[in-house]
Amino acid sequence: MTEDNRIITPEMRLEENDQERTLRPHSLTEYFGQQKVKDSLAVYMQAASERREPLDHILLYGPPGLGKTTLAVIVASEMGHNIRITSGPAIERAGDLVAILSNLNAGDVLFIDEIHRLSHAVEEVLYPAMEDFALDIMIGKGPSARSVRVELPRFTLIGATTRAGMLTSPLRDRFLISFRLELYSPEELAVIVSRSAKILGVECDRDGALEIAARSRGTPRIANRLVKRVRDYAQVRSDGRITLEVAEQALDTMEVDRLGLDRTDRVMLETMIRKFGGGPVGLDTLAAITGEDAATIEDVYEPYLLQLGFLMRTPRGRIATPLAYEHMGLTPPPTDAEQTRLDI
Repeated sequence: MTEDNRIITPEMRLEENDQERTLRPHSLTEYFGQQKVKDSLAVYMQAASERREPLDHILLYGPPGLGKTTLAVIVASEMGHNIRITSGPAIERAGDLVAILSNLNAGDVLFIDEIHRLSHAVEEVLYPAMEDFALDIMIGKGPSARSVRVELPRFTLIGATTRAGMLTSPLRDRFLISFRLELYSPEELAVIVSRSAKILGVECDRDGALEIAARSRGTPRIANRLVKRVRDYAQVRSDGRITLEVAEQALDTMEVDRLGLDRTDRVMLETMIRKFGGGPVGLDTLAAITGEDAATIEDVYEPYLLQLGFLMRTPRGRIATPLAYEHMGLTPPPTDAEQTRLDI
């Protein structure tokens, strides 16, 4: 199963952009979860509004699918200004960023997703824009070249990243407000599932919502995706209502288990346990097992398994923990102390 067709991937798919927009909250009161972030944002926005100033630049970081783009849209809406949305990979040259910044109005929000992927040349243009609200543009070439400073209207930059550690220090230091978004609890996700089901026009009881939430890996984007697929199952195989039984049947059909693991996750764990005695197993070997490249294994598959405590990273490779054995219905190998007693 490739990352492109995994139903539980937290990454946004192109075809989901318009679909997700219909489920996206449009104000802080509609946005559920991340309460500490919401409380702080509300204070900062009110203070900036009373001073009639733009917000300071904001950095949002954390796993994908938790609502960073949604928060940026809400900030622009609550402040009463427009938002321009782009991404780090889309800004290939410094001139692209200059064009974007030159078209902003006072108070506008510029949202850059995957900001850690900006090139060095683009970052150099961004520094004076963030700090001094100005652009330093070189005119001419050779000995006659000269630098001209162009003033910009005061704007708010909101950067989002899943890898805060990859941001350069000069860029990270220019964000005066920084928030980490955390994974959601099943109870929080159940509220989001119920809201999405209502928007989609399908009846969903609390037990059904909790079942979907429990298998959503703590991520609202995955929860919304599962709601749509369970809705389809309920429409065709049941009476159209999402109940606990319908949710269980639908998610089992999709091979998403009770902890949100899919077939690829289980293949990884089972192969490590049965063929390699639980490890250590090298990253390249895991990549060959799943048919994915090593970077995808490290960035997409491993984080959730590590969070569950099913994997350990060691200098020699990955090791399956006793919790992984238990989840797979297998008996873990004896510990060194237990083995010593058996030998005696």
